[in-house]
Amino acid sequence: MAYSLKQSSAKMSRRSILLQGAACAAGAATTLAVSRNSAKADLLAQKSVQYQSTPKADRQCDGCSLFVAPNSCKNVAGEISPKGWCILWRKKT
Repeated sequence: MAYSLKQSSAKMSRRSILLQGAACAAGAATTLAVSRNSAKADLLAQKSVQYQSTPKADRQCDGCSLFVAPNSCKNVAGEISPKGWCILWRKKT
């Protein structure tokens, strides 16, 4: 009788572990999806950073550390001109 109890509890443990693993995987997938949506929501409006599609002196987006070729920015929403500029401009190092 003791053998069948051990065998039964071992099956329950495996099942519990599998169910917990599946729940963790589902939770991780949800967290990743929310993180991606949050990152998109955190982008600033062009107007709020005084974006302009022309350079300011020798400063332009393609020389900025935040620029992502061919036409976007890590912090600013929308299409960004490589020749543009905004107040977030930081020289590439």
